[in-house]
Formats: sequence, C-alpha cells, structure tokens
Amino acid sequence: MTDPFLSSSDITTPYVGRFAPSPTGPLHLGSLIAAIASFLEAKKNQGQWLLRMEDLDPPREETGAAQQILDCLQTHGLNWDGKVLWQSQRHDTYQQTVSKLLSEGNAYYCCCSRTDIQQMGGIYDGRCRNNNKVSSKDSAVRITINSDITGFDDQLQGHFSQDLITEIGDFVIKRKDGLFAYQLAVVLDDHSQGVTHILRGSDLLDSTPRQIYLQQLLALSTPNYTHIPVITHSDGQKLSKQTHACALDPKQAALNLRQALHFLNQPPPPTSAVTVHEVLDAALEYWQLKRIPAAQAIDQAVLDNFND
Repeated sequence: MTDPFLSSSDITTPYVGRFAPSPTGPLHLGSLIAAIASFLEAKKNQGQWLLRMEDLDPPREETGAAQQILDCLQTHGLNWDGKVLWQSQRHDTYQQTVSKLLSEGNAYYCCCSRTDIQQMGGIYDGRCRNNNKVSSKDSAVRITINSDITGFDDQLQGHFSQDLITEIGDFVIKRKDGLFAYQLAVVLDDHSQGVTHILRGSDLLDSTPRQIYLQQLLALSTPNYTHIPVITHSDGQKLSKQTHACALDPKQAALNLRQALHFLNQPPPPTSAVTVHEVLDAALEYWQLKRIPAAQAIDQAVLDNFND
C-alpha cells in the first residue's frame, strides 16, 4: 500500500518514536508524562521523536489548542524531529484504505444505532455484514473480524491479548458522521511516519489488539509497544481534559518536568539543573525504562511527597 507521506520521509535511525496529542485542550501533567517518557526513550536509543496532531474530530477540538500544544512542548524543551503530521490533512489516505477494505470484502456498511449496540450487550454481533454493497448517509463502516485471539508483548505490561470477536466485535473504521475512526487513522499514520516504537498511556492498551489486527490485514509492520501507567485522580479517574485536569503552567516548565520524572520513578536531576535543558540532559543521562512501575494507573498522591 502506497502513501504519499512516505516519499518525504527523513527516517535515518532504527528507532522512531512519536507523541500524538489531540487538540481538545491544553496539555496537562498526564500529557507531559507521556510526552517526556516517549521523548527520553527515543533519545536514549539515539532515535527520532516525531509529532502527530490528531485533529481527527473537529466537534471535540478547542480553538487554538493545537498551537498551544506545540508552544507548550517547545517551552518544556520537547522539540520534535521533522515536520508535524496533521490528521486533518490525510482524509484522502484514510478514504482510500476504507474503499480498499470494502472492495476486498474486509469491511461493510452498518446502519445500527447506539441503542441497537447496547441491546447487543455492547459487543457488535455483525448483523450488517451482508450490507457490504449498501451505503447511505446513515451508515458507518465496520471492519470484519475473522480471527479470535490477537495479542502482543508489551515492554512494561507483559503479554496482553484479546478475543476480538467476543470482547470487541466488528469495530468502526469510519463513523456515521463521515469522520474517520481513531483505530484506522493511528495505524495508517504510524506506518506513514515510519514509527517503530510506540510508548503511550495504558488507557490505550486495549486498543492495541485492534490496531495490530488492522496492521496485519493491511500487510503493515507492527511497532514495538510500551504502555506506561496513567496518572489518576483520587477517585480513580484518569487525569484528563474531560476530568478538568489543570493546564501546565509554562512558567514552571522545569518544575513540571521534575514532577513528571518523579511520577515515572526516575532518579531526580541534580539541584544544580535549573533550566529546562539542564533538567532534560540529566533526565536523559539517568533514564531507565525498567524503572517505570508496571502498573496501568497510579494515583496523583504519588506526587504528594515530591520535593522540588
């Protein structure tokens, strides 16, 4: 499968990582934790660290958030390699793949409502599989699941697998509103950017088997995956824009980095490291992926004993 983005690729290292925020609001501490972990792991392996803006869902996006994210990353010394990939500029590539899957009989149109799916117990039962030649404005496009267990070995979480048929069912790759689904876009984008290693939050752990299934179906290589613990509120909810996480204060960039490193159980940079670049240089020198706790979530109370 060809992709025009590949023609301009400047990949020169065996390790290519990435950070892929959505512009639904400013970066918060949880975002920074994922960003700095993927950044340091890439640089520790003499690799490239790419940036993708996942502006795939305009109704959820916040005006100006994309630029805020770019500025915030740079303020924290997290400078990416190459150009930013914007999902909003890749609709043609996504549609070509959807059309290909439909023509090959690996996807089909589905007109079921959310209520219908709830009545199925939340696991889609494939009732529209025979509608592969029927399209309407009220139809989504679903991938046909033809295998049972899909699994992988996570560098931090160990082996993880799902029975996609019984646990997930045929999943959506293009929504009824015409927007392309995350699972499809992330697979095509990682391939286009030449990503070899994906380090991200554990909230995306259960999405990985679906992405691997698509990779295999499209004859694409599967990256190496590492899912780090997410930071949670005291009630167990993930720290996120939806749960009113506070935006990072750019004036406290060095302190923000130290907090993120503390959460990741990394050795603290020396007190002589004052600037952002000094903190990052020390963090890179001491960085050890194996020090990150093999948990899927950690309460933000872990930062209560953090000392600047």
